[in-house]
Amino acid sequence: MAAERVLARLKAQMAQPHYAHAPRLGLLYITDHYADDAEALLHHLAARLPSVSDWSGTVGVGVAGNNAEYFDEPALSLMLCDVPAAQYRVFSGLAPVQHGASQAGRQSLDAHTALVHADGHTPDLAELLAEMAERTASGYLFGGVTASRGRSVQFACRAGEDGASGGVLSGGLSGVAFGHQVDLVSRVTQGCQPIGTQLAITEARDNVVLSLDGRPALDVLLDDLDVSLEGDRQTALRAVRATLAGLSDADAPLPQHKGQFDADTRVRHIVGLDVGRGGVALADHVDVGMRLAFCHRHVGAARADLVRICAEIREELAPELETPQEVSAGSGSVHGGEQIPARRICGAVYVSCSGRGGPHFGGPSAELKIVRQALGDVPLTGFFAAGEIAAHRLYGYTGVLTVFAGSGAEH
Repeated sequence: MAAERVLARLKAQMAQPHYAHAPRLGLLYITDHYADDAEALLHHLAARLPSVSDWSGTVGVGVAGNNAEYFDEPALSLMLCDVPAAQYRVFSGLAPVQHGASQAGRQSLDAHTALVHADGHTPDLAELLAEMAERTASGYLFGGVTASRGRSVQFACRAGEDGASGGVLSGGLSGVAFGHQVDLVSRVTQGCQPIGTQLAITEARDNVVLSLDGRPALDVLLDDLDVSLEGDRQTALRAVRATLAGLSDADAPLPQHKGQFDADTRVRHIVGLDVGRGGVALADHVDVGMRLAFCHRHVGAARADLVRICAEIREELAPELETPQEVSAGSGSVHGGEQIPARRICGAVYVSCSGRGGPHFGGPSAELKIVRQALGDVPLTGFFAAGEIAAHRLYGYTGVLTVFAGSGAEH
Protein backbone atom coordinates (compact mmCIF):
# COMPACT_ATOMS: atom_id res chain seq x y z
CA MET A 1 0.00 0.00 0.00
CA ALA A 2 2.81 2.41 0.85
CA ALA A 3 4.58 1.65 -2.42
CA GLU A 4 1.41 2.19 -4.44
CA ARG A 5 0.74 5.55 -2.78
CA VAL A 6 4.26 6.69 -3.62
CA LEU A 7 3.96 5.39 -7.19
CA ALA A 8 0.69 7.22 -7.74
CA ARG A 9 2.26 10.54 -6.79
CA LEU A 10 5.40 9.94 -8.83
CA LYS A 11 3.52 8.93 -11.97
CA ALA A 12 1.30 11.98 -11.67
CA GLN A 13 4.41 14.17 -11.54
CA MET A 14 6.06 12.34 -14.45
CA ALA A 15 3.03 13.23 -16.60
CA GLN A 16 3.57 16.94 -15.99
CA PRO A 17 5.62 18.97 -18.49
CA HIS A 18 8.33 20.13 -16.07
CA TYR A 19 9.27 16.70 -14.74
CA ALA A 20 11.37 13.91 -16.27
CA HIS A 21 9.22 11.37 -18.10
CA ALA A 22 11.66 8.43 -18.04
CA PRO A 23 14.10 8.81 -15.12
CA ARG A 24 16.64 6.01 -14.79
CA LEU A 25 17.96 6.30 -11.19
CA GLY A 26 15.89 5.68 -8.06
CA LEU A 27 16.91 6.73 -4.53
CA LEU A 28 14.90 4.69 -2.02
CA TYR A 29 14.86 5.14 1.77
CA ILE A 30 12.73 3.07 4.14
CA THR A 31 12.19 3.08 7.90
CA ASP A 32 13.27 0.01 9.82
CA HIS A 33 9.63 -1.10 10.06
CA TYR A 34 9.99 -2.17 6.41
CA ALA A 35 13.50 -3.66 6.65
CA ASP A 36 12.24 -7.24 6.47
CA ASP A 37 10.24 -6.34 3.34
CA ALA A 38 13.16 -4.69 1.54
CA GLU A 39 13.43 -7.24 -1.26
CA ALA A 40 9.68 -7.29 -1.90
CA LEU A 41 9.48 -3.48 -1.95
CA LEU A 42 12.38 -3.11 -4.36
CA HIS A 43 11.03 -5.83 -6.67
CA HIS A 44 7.57 -4.23 -6.70
CA LEU A 45 8.86 -0.72 -7.37
CA ALA A 46 11.23 -1.88 -10.09
CA ALA A 47 8.42 -3.78 -11.85
CA ARG A 48 6.12 -0.74 -11.75
CA LEU A 49 8.82 1.69 -12.90
CA PRO A 50 10.42 0.02 -15.93
CA SER A 51 12.36 3.16 -16.96
CA VAL A 52 14.32 3.04 -13.66
CA SER A 53 17.27 0.74 -14.30
CA ASP A 54 19.36 1.51 -11.20
CA TRP A 55 18.50 1.77 -7.50
CA SER A 56 20.30 2.95 -4.40
CA GLY A 57 19.28 3.65 -0.81
CA THR A 58 19.15 2.29 2.72
CA VAL A 59 17.17 2.07 5.95
CA GLY A 60 16.87 4.65 8.74
CA VAL A 61 14.89 5.08 11.94
CA GLY A 62 13.17 7.87 10.02
CA VAL A 63 12.88 9.07 6.44
CA ALA A 64 12.44 12.48 4.86
CA GLY A 65 10.15 13.35 1.98
CA ASN A 66 9.86 16.97 0.78
CA ASN A 67 8.81 18.95 3.88
CA ALA A 68 7.82 16.02 6.12
CA GLU A 69 9.66 13.54 8.30
CA TYR A 70 8.43 10.11 9.34
CA PHE A 71 9.89 8.74 12.58
CA ASP A 72 9.21 5.41 14.24
CA GLU A 73 6.47 4.42 11.80
CA PRO A 74 6.25 2.40 8.56
CA ALA A 75 7.30 4.76 5.78
CA LEU A 76 9.32 5.01 2.59
CA SER A 77 10.64 7.91 0.53
CA LEU A 78 11.53 7.64 -3.15
CA MET A 79 13.06 10.19 -5.52
CA LEU A 80 13.64 9.50 -9.22
CA CYS A 81 16.58 11.19 -10.93
CA ASP A 82 17.06 11.72 -14.65
CA VAL A 83 20.86 11.54 -14.76
CA PRO A 84 22.67 10.69 -18.01
CA ALA A 85 23.73 7.03 -17.93
CA ALA A 86 27.35 7.97 -18.60
CA GLN A 87 27.42 10.25 -15.54
CA TYR A 88 26.66 7.86 -12.69
CA ARG A 89 27.29 4.33 -11.43
CA VAL A 90 25.59 2.48 -8.59
CA PHE A 91 28.31 0.75 -6.58
CA SER A 92 28.63 -1.71 -3.71
CA GLY A 93 31.12 -4.22 -2.35
CA LEU A 94 30.07 -6.53 -5.16
CA ALA A 95 30.59 -3.80 -7.80
CA PRO A 96 33.08 -1.24 -6.45
CA VAL A 97 33.96 2.07 -8.05
CA GLN A 98 36.84 1.56 -10.47
CA HIS A 99 39.00 3.78 -12.66
CA GLY A 100 40.13 3.46 -16.23
CA ALA A 101 38.26 0.28 -17.18
CA SER A 102 34.85 -0.57 -18.49
CA GLN A 103 32.40 -1.86 -15.90
CA ALA A 104 30.24 -4.77 -17.04
CA GLY A 105 30.17 -3.51 -20.60
CA ARG A 106 29.56 0.10 -19.67
CA GLN A 107 31.84 3.00 -20.39
CA SER A 108 34.07 3.70 -17.38
CA LEU A 109 33.18 6.57 -15.07
CA ASP A 110 35.66 9.07 -13.69
CA ALA A 111 33.91 9.57 -10.36
CA HIS A 112 33.79 13.19 -9.21
CA THR A 113 31.57 12.84 -6.11
CA ALA A 114 29.61 10.01 -4.49
CA LEU A 115 26.48 9.43 -2.45
CA VAL A 116 27.46 6.82 0.15
CA HIS A 117 25.44 4.55 2.43
CA ALA A 118 27.43 2.68 5.07
CA ASP A 119 26.87 -0.09 7.59
CA GLY A 120 28.02 1.14 11.00
CA HIS A 121 29.24 -2.35 11.96
CA THR A 122 31.78 -2.35 9.12
CA PRO A 123 35.34 -2.64 10.50
CA ASP A 124 37.59 0.39 9.95
CA LEU A 125 34.70 2.41 8.53
CA ALA A 126 36.50 5.75 8.82
CA GLU A 127 39.45 4.40 6.84
CA LEU A 128 37.12 2.94 4.19
CA LEU A 129 35.44 6.31 3.74
CA ALA A 130 38.80 8.03 3.33
CA GLU A 131 39.79 5.43 0.73
CA MET A 132 36.48 5.86 -1.07
CA ALA A 133 36.94 9.63 -1.14
CA GLU A 134 40.34 9.14 -2.79
CA ARG A 135 38.58 7.34 -5.65
CA THR A 136 36.73 10.53 -6.54
CA ALA A 137 38.26 13.54 -8.26
CA SER A 138 36.82 16.01 -5.75
CA GLY A 139 37.42 13.89 -2.65
CA TYR A 140 33.84 14.65 -1.60
CA LEU A 141 31.35 12.08 -0.33
CA PHE A 142 27.89 12.74 1.10
CA GLY A 143 25.48 10.34 2.77
CA GLY A 144 25.06 8.51 6.03
CA VAL A 145 25.21 5.35 8.13
CA THR A 146 22.33 2.88 8.13
CA ALA A 147 20.14 3.19 11.25
CA SER A 148 17.91 0.27 12.18
CA ARG A 149 16.68 -1.41 15.32
CA GLY A 150 16.50 -4.64 13.36
CA ARG A 151 17.87 -5.65 10.00
CA SER A 152 20.35 -3.26 8.34
CA VAL A 153 19.95 -3.22 4.57
CA GLN A 154 21.18 -1.22 1.61
CA PHE A 155 19.77 -0.99 -1.89
CA ALA A 156 22.33 -1.30 -4.69
CA CYS A 157 20.85 -2.54 -7.92
CA ARG A 158 22.24 -2.03 -11.43
CA ALA A 159 20.35 -3.04 -14.57
CA GLY A 160 20.78 -6.78 -15.07
CA GLU A 161 23.49 -7.02 -12.39
CA ASP A 162 21.76 -7.55 -9.05
CA GLY A 163 22.34 -11.33 -9.18
CA ALA A 164 21.60 -13.42 -6.11
CA SER A 165 21.40 -10.37 -3.83
CA GLY A 166 18.22 -9.12 -5.49
CA GLY A 167 19.69 -5.64 -5.14
CA VAL A 168 19.44 -5.72 -1.32
CA LEU A 169 22.74 -5.99 0.56
CA SER A 170 24.10 -5.83 4.11
CA GLY A 171 27.46 -4.54 5.33
CA GLY A 172 30.13 -2.33 3.81
CA LEU A 173 29.55 0.65 1.55
CA SER A 174 27.19 1.24 -1.33
CA GLY A 175 25.79 4.23 -3.16
CA VAL A 176 26.04 6.20 -6.38
CA ALA A 177 29.20 7.69 -7.89
CA PHE A 178 28.57 10.76 -10.05
CA GLY A 179 30.60 12.17 -12.92
CA HIS A 180 31.82 15.76 -13.16
CA GLN A 181 28.81 16.84 -15.23
CA VAL A 182 26.44 16.16 -12.33
CA ASP A 183 26.28 19.58 -10.69
CA LEU A 184 25.74 19.50 -6.94
CA VAL A 185 26.33 21.67 -3.88
CA SER A 186 26.63 20.22 -0.38
CA ARG A 187 26.92 21.64 3.13
CA VAL A 188 27.17 20.30 6.70
CA THR A 189 25.20 21.78 9.60
CA GLN A 190 26.58 21.07 13.06
CA GLY A 191 23.70 22.48 15.09
CA CYS A 192 26.07 23.19 18.00
CA GLN A 193 27.38 26.43 19.44
CA PRO A 194 30.84 26.76 21.02
CA ILE A 195 30.78 27.98 24.60
CA GLY A 196 34.50 28.61 24.81
CA THR A 197 37.57 29.31 22.73
CA GLN A 198 38.99 26.69 20.39
CA LEU A 199 42.26 25.52 21.97
CA ALA A 200 45.06 23.19 20.93
CA ILE A 201 45.34 19.78 22.58
CA THR A 202 48.80 19.81 24.13
CA GLU A 203 48.64 16.46 25.95
CA ALA A 204 46.45 13.43 25.29
CA ARG A 205 46.32 9.70 25.71
CA ASP A 206 44.00 7.54 23.57
CA ASN A 207 40.57 9.21 24.00
CA VAL A 208 41.48 11.36 27.02
CA VAL A 209 42.35 15.03 26.57
CA LEU A 210 44.76 15.90 29.38
CA SER A 211 45.67 19.49 28.58
CA LEU A 212 44.50 22.34 26.35
CA ASP A 213 46.98 25.12 25.60
CA GLY A 214 49.01 23.81 28.56
CA ARG A 215 46.11 23.93 31.04
CA PRO A 216 44.38 20.85 32.49
CA ALA A 217 41.48 20.06 30.16
CA LEU A 218 39.08 19.54 33.07
CA ASP A 219 39.86 23.02 34.40
CA VAL A 220 39.10 24.52 30.97
CA LEU A 221 35.80 22.64 30.80
CA LEU A 222 34.68 23.73 34.28
CA ASP A 223 35.70 27.35 33.61
CA ASP A 224 33.76 27.38 30.33
CA LEU A 225 30.69 26.09 32.16
CA ASP A 226 31.26 28.35 35.18
CA VAL A 227 30.86 25.44 37.60
CA SER A 228 33.05 23.73 40.18
CA LEU A 229 33.37 20.20 41.50
CA GLU A 230 34.22 21.67 44.90
CA GLY A 231 30.77 23.20 45.35
CA ASP A 232 27.45 21.81 44.15
CA ARG A 233 28.82 18.67 42.50
CA GLN A 234 25.48 17.48 41.07
CA THR A 235 24.87 20.82 39.33
CA ALA A 236 28.37 20.67 37.85
CA LEU A 237 27.88 17.10 36.58
CA ARG A 238 24.51 17.99 35.02
CA ALA A 239 26.22 20.82 33.16
CA VAL A 240 28.97 18.48 31.95
CA ARG A 241 26.40 15.90 30.73
CA ALA A 242 24.77 18.63 28.62
CA THR A 243 28.10 19.53 27.02
CA LEU A 244 29.81 18.14 23.92
CA ALA A 245 33.28 18.58 22.41
CA GLY A 246 34.01 19.85 18.89
CA LEU A 247 37.23 18.40 17.47
CA SER A 248 39.22 19.74 14.52
CA ASP A 249 42.44 18.49 12.97
CA ALA A 250 45.61 20.47 13.50
CA ASP A 251 45.75 21.56 9.85
CA ALA A 252 42.04 22.39 9.53
CA PRO A 253 41.22 26.04 8.71
CA LEU A 254 40.14 28.23 11.58
CA PRO A 255 36.38 28.95 11.80
CA GLN A 256 35.33 31.78 9.51
CA HIS A 257 32.71 33.11 11.91
CA LYS A 258 32.98 33.63 15.66
CA GLY A 259 30.67 31.39 17.64
CA GLN A 260 30.30 28.81 14.85
CA PHE A 261 31.93 25.55 13.86
CA ASP A 262 33.15 24.88 10.35
CA ALA A 263 32.37 21.67 8.48
CA ASP A 264 35.74 20.16 9.48
CA THR A 265 34.66 19.97 13.13
CA ARG A 266 33.45 16.62 14.51
CA VAL A 267 31.19 16.84 17.56
CA ARG A 268 31.70 14.08 20.11
CA HIS A 269 30.23 13.10 23.50
CA ILE A 270 32.08 13.63 26.77
CA VAL A 271 32.12 10.11 28.26
CA GLY A 272 34.05 10.68 31.48
CA LEU A 273 36.19 12.92 33.69
CA ASP A 274 39.65 12.04 34.96
CA VAL A 275 39.80 14.14 38.12
CA GLY A 276 43.19 12.79 39.17
CA ARG A 277 44.93 13.87 35.94
CA GLY A 278 42.63 16.76 35.10
CA GLY A 279 41.49 15.03 31.91
CA VAL A 280 38.30 14.85 29.87
CA ALA A 281 37.46 11.58 28.09
CA LEU A 282 35.72 11.78 24.69
CA ALA A 283 33.94 9.25 22.49
CA ASP A 284 36.76 9.39 19.93
CA HIS A 285 40.51 9.05 19.68
CA VAL A 286 42.39 12.33 20.11
CA ASP A 287 45.92 13.38 19.18
CA VAL A 288 48.21 16.15 20.32
CA GLY A 289 47.89 19.12 17.97
CA MET A 290 44.17 18.73 17.33
CA ARG A 291 41.95 21.64 18.36
CA LEU A 292 38.98 21.43 20.69
CA ALA A 293 36.13 23.67 21.78
CA PHE A 294 33.42 22.65 24.21
CA CYS A 295 29.89 23.27 22.94
CA HIS A 296 26.16 22.95 23.54
CA ARG A 297 23.33 21.70 21.35
CA HIS A 298 20.06 23.61 21.56
CA VAL A 299 17.13 24.62 19.39
CA GLY A 300 18.37 28.12 18.66
CA ALA A 301 21.81 27.00 17.49
CA ALA A 302 20.39 24.15 15.41
CA ARG A 303 17.86 26.36 13.61
CA ALA A 304 20.35 29.17 12.99
CA ASP A 305 23.00 26.85 11.59
CA LEU A 306 20.53 25.07 9.30
CA VAL A 307 19.33 28.42 7.94
CA ARG A 308 22.97 29.40 7.42
CA ILE A 309 23.87 26.41 5.23
CA CYS A 310 20.68 26.83 3.18
CA ALA A 311 21.64 30.46 2.57
CA GLU A 312 25.15 29.41 1.56
CA ILE A 313 23.75 26.91 -0.93
CA ARG A 314 21.43 29.48 -2.48
CA GLU A 315 24.26 32.00 -2.66
CA GLU A 316 26.54 29.52 -4.42
CA LEU A 317 23.84 28.71 -6.96
CA ALA A 318 22.82 32.32 -7.55
CA PRO A 319 25.23 34.91 -6.06
CA GLU A 320 23.59 38.25 -5.35
CA LEU A 321 26.70 40.35 -5.98
CA GLU A 322 28.62 40.46 -9.24
CA THR A 323 32.40 40.42 -9.11
CA PRO A 324 34.74 41.58 -11.88
CA GLN A 325 37.17 38.66 -11.70
CA GLU A 326 36.81 35.58 -13.88
CA VAL A 327 35.37 32.49 -12.22
CA SER A 328 34.51 29.02 -13.44
CA ALA A 329 31.55 28.68 -15.77
CA GLY A 330 28.35 27.55 -14.16
CA SER A 331 29.03 29.24 -10.84
CA GLY A 332 26.12 31.63 -11.20
CA SER A 333 28.45 34.60 -10.98
CA VAL A 334 30.46 36.44 -13.65
CA HIS A 335 32.75 35.08 -16.34
CA GLY A 336 34.60 37.42 -18.66
CA GLY A 337 32.43 40.32 -17.49
CA GLU A 338 29.17 38.62 -18.46
CA GLN A 339 26.45 37.40 -16.11
CA ILE A 340 26.16 33.60 -16.02
CA PRO A 341 22.60 32.32 -15.52
CA ALA A 342 21.92 31.17 -11.98
CA ARG A 343 21.60 27.44 -11.50
CA ARG A 344 18.26 26.00 -10.40
CA ILE A 345 17.74 23.34 -7.72
CA CYS A 346 16.45 20.15 -9.34
CA GLY A 347 16.32 18.02 -6.19
CA ALA A 348 17.91 17.46 -2.80
CA VAL A 349 19.13 14.69 -0.50
CA TYR A 350 19.13 15.39 3.25
CA VAL A 351 20.77 13.05 5.74
CA SER A 352 20.27 14.06 9.36
CA CYS A 353 21.26 12.51 12.67
CA SER A 354 18.66 10.25 14.25
CA GLY A 355 19.08 12.36 17.40
CA ARG A 356 17.91 15.51 15.60
CA GLY A 357 14.57 15.62 13.79
CA GLY A 358 11.51 17.69 14.64
CA PRO A 359 11.67 17.64 18.45
CA HIS A 360 15.21 19.02 18.39
CA PHE A 361 13.97 21.88 16.19
CA GLY A 362 10.83 22.70 18.13
CA GLY A 363 8.10 20.59 16.53
CA PRO A 364 7.17 17.80 14.08
CA SER A 365 8.97 18.16 10.72
CA ALA A 366 10.32 21.56 11.80
CA GLU A 367 13.79 20.70 10.49
CA LEU A 368 12.52 19.96 6.97
CA LYS A 369 10.18 22.94 6.98
CA ILE A 370 13.20 25.18 7.54
CA VAL A 371 14.88 23.60 4.51
CA ARG A 372 11.78 24.03 2.37
CA GLN A 373 11.31 27.64 3.44
CA ALA A 374 14.91 28.39 2.49
CA LEU A 375 15.18 26.38 -0.74
CA GLY A 376 11.60 26.38 -1.97
CA ASP A 377 9.36 23.48 -2.93
CA VAL A 378 11.99 21.21 -4.47
CA PRO A 379 11.95 17.39 -4.57
CA LEU A 380 13.74 16.11 -1.46
CA THR A 381 14.46 12.68 -0.06
CA GLY A 382 16.70 11.36 2.70
CA PHE A 383 16.88 9.50 5.98
CA PHE A 384 17.78 9.85 9.65
CA ALA A 385 21.09 8.12 10.18
CA ALA A 386 23.37 6.65 12.83
CA GLY A 387 26.18 8.87 11.53
CA GLU A 388 26.53 11.35 8.71
CA ILE A 389 29.10 11.36 5.90
CA ALA A 390 30.56 14.48 4.33
CA ALA A 391 33.82 14.83 2.41
CA HIS A 392 35.94 11.94 3.74
CA ARG A 393 34.70 12.14 7.32
CA LEU A 394 32.16 10.46 9.56
CA TYR A 395 30.14 12.92 11.65
CA GLY A 396 27.56 12.77 14.44
CA TYR A 397 24.68 15.09 15.46
CA THR A 398 24.86 16.82 12.08
CA GLY A 399 22.81 17.28 8.92
CA VAL A 400 24.25 16.93 5.42
CA LEU A 401 22.21 18.78 2.79
CA THR A 402 23.09 18.19 -0.87
CA VAL A 403 21.25 19.74 -3.79
CA PHE A 404 21.43 18.79 -7.46
CA ALA A 405 21.53 21.82 -9.73
CA GLY A 406 20.80 22.42 -13.38
CA SER A 407 19.93 25.14 -15.85
CA GLY A 408 17.12 23.28 -17.66
CA ALA A 409 13.41 23.25 -16.94
CA GLU A 410 12.95 19.65 -15.81
CA HIS A 411 13.01 18.19 -12.28
